[in-house]
Amino acid sequence: MTGHAIIGVDAGGTSTRCVVAALDGTVLGRGRSGGANQHSSPDPEASLRAALSGALAAAEGVPVLGAVFGVAGAAGAGHARAAEMAGRVWASLGLPGEPYVTDDIAAAFAAGSAADAGTVLIAGTGAVAGYVRDGALARRCDGHGWLLGDEGSAVWIALRGLRAVLAALDGRGRPTVLCDRLAAALELPPGERERIVDAGYARHPAELGRLAPEVTAAASDGDAVAHDIVAEAADRLLSSLATVAPENVGAAPVVLAGAVLAHGPVADSVRSGLRDRYGIVPQTATEGALGAAGLALRRAGAPEGAHDALLRAVQPSP
Repeated sequence: MTGHAIIGVDAGGTSTRCVVAALDGTVLGRGRSGGANQHSSPDPEASLRAALSGALAAAEGVPVLGAVFGVAGAAGAGHARAAEMAGRVWASLGLPGEPYVTDDIAAAFAAGSAADAGTVLIAGTGAVAGYVRDGALARRCDGHGWLLGDEGSAVWIALRGLRAVLAALDGRGRPTVLCDRLAAALELPPGERERIVDAGYARHPAELGRLAPEVTAAASDGDAVAHDIVAEAADRLLSSLATVAPENVGAAPVVLAGAVLAHGPVADSVRSGLRDRYGIVPQTATEGALGAAGLALRRAGAPEGAHDALLRAVQPSP
């Protein structure tokens, strides 16, 4: 199998990333495109095709041995639809065989640890906690989408911020700098309730998550309303993790993934909560496509340690 490669794909709500890697863990090519969440992204199939095509072009035609696609919404009932979509994209590019499709939760855990089992907490566009075993999701909490769940996610934080703005403008909520910050982010003059409502409804749910950094920045600057939103987001994320984790939380790796948990006040609060409640320091996931690539390496029978080598080469600072 010398000269062959595997593919890892992470299809999330905001972006889709693809990695082509040699069997020793060396990255040969990367591709990136828009979101491919089946429930919240505008054209998930086109995003998958664009990311995969870009990575393959960068890898300059290396023979592909196998692939793992980590697709948001592919757990449970969503698996058949995700597998069908991935299969169509795969076939349209003339690739051999079929990709292995799992959810992005298992890929996120594998992006932070090469262990066989452990807990992962993800907060990006959406939010979910999972216990992963042997590259598959064994237990999960939340990840129910922007309308019914994803508590503590970027979209959840943004929606709480917009609701706080409208409450303040109505006179039923506390004053907050979010009135100015979120209006500016929406390219609107402050104080115009109807235009804020129209702008919120006009955006695709995944796009609303881009407002979350304004809320977290306001919290860091001392705004009380934003601080309460951030504190509640962290509490809800920690509750989701506790629901799926084994009784001895520190017995297996705990991985944090997603932009909300990469840095900022929510990430700081979650890390403090893990330290204070369980006495553990979590591991930080790199991009999910590398986790999916790590799973693909293991499925392809790559040399022992290839997954670890892949993560060590790109592991972010905690």
